[in-house]
Amino acid sequence: MLQSNEIFTLSIESSCDDTSAAVLCNDKVLSNIVANQLIHEQYGGVVPELASRAHQQNIVAVVDTALSKSGVTKGQLAAISFTNGPGLLGSLLVGSSFAKTMSMGLNIPLLEVNHMQAHVAANYIDAKPNFPFLCLTVSGGHTQIVLVKAPLEMEVIGQTIDDAVGEAFDKAAKILNLPYPGGPLVDKLAKQGDSEKYTFPLPALNQYNFTFSGLKTAFLYFISKNSKDSPDFIKSELNNICASYQKHLVHYLMKVFLKAAHDLGINELAISGGVSANSELRKEMLALQTKGYSIYIPKFEYCTDNAAMIGIVGYYKYLKGDFSSNSVVPFTRSI
Repeated sequence: MLQSNEIFTLSIESSCDDTSAAVLCNDKVLSNIVANQLIHEQYGGVVPELASRAHQQNIVAVVDTALSKSGVTKGQLAAISFTNGPGLLGSLLVGSSFAKTMSMGLNIPLLEVNHMQAHVAANYIDAKPNFPFLCLTVSGGHTQIVLVKAPLEMEVIGQTIDDAVGEAFDKAAKILNLPYPGGPLVDKLAKQGDSEKYTFPLPALNQYNFTFSGLKTAFLYFISKNSKDSPDFIKSELNNICASYQKHLVHYLMKVFLKAAHDLGINELAISGGVSANSELRKEMLALQTKGYSIYIPKFEYCTDNAAMIGIVGYYKYLKGDFSSNSVVPFTRSI
């Protein structure tokens, strides 16, 4: 195992529509720069070709800013970590190609990182969870329950069998004619609404797996029926609709998550991923502290896609000497 008092690493994240670079000293984040792509708002979702082009335009400036802000020079870097998947292939290729080229130019090791593993590891940035712990990873493309036995030892014990919870939020927002990205807007409007006013059918428990397609369909029929009866239904009831729908989604997530925690006898719980920024989910998680659970929630800046979480995984892989070759190929689906 490699040892050093100060290990400086650069990490790159480019799995979807955020270009991000971070510099770490061991497991401490010195800088974490994220460039968002606003162009996708006009299309109501991420356009892969436009995303990869924007990554090409942003990556040099983002990496340069991350290094400058950290005060670390390229010559001090011990390794470069990068997202190798899952994600959009074109976007992943931009980040991986840049990382490979820079590692060759500096003659330092390359560390490939699984994006979903990194989301879980975001909980290591400002806290040190006790192992084993359970992590509910929720994002626009994934919904998983992960049993974490060690920093790099993770097992997916449950996941969605169709759509992700982030898709369930975004689909509802689209039905309500809210602009993209819709999930955060649903959360914002829900704070002003009555979460008890409307009910939606919850899926039956399927061990530790999730399904959201039925909830999305039920929401569509609910809006269609009520809008037909009252053309101003959405406008007059928007806050209550958002609050009720959000509460049902979060209640379903927590029901399955807590079943897994109970069955496995684990009281150390964490959340991660973009949807872990949702205020209702964070509130429900924190409330568990009064019931004997230890709760870990990343800061908002580490919930959505960012390079700091990539760097954390890269740091632990560096300690193990788990380096990658330049022939490694990005993958688009979870493995």
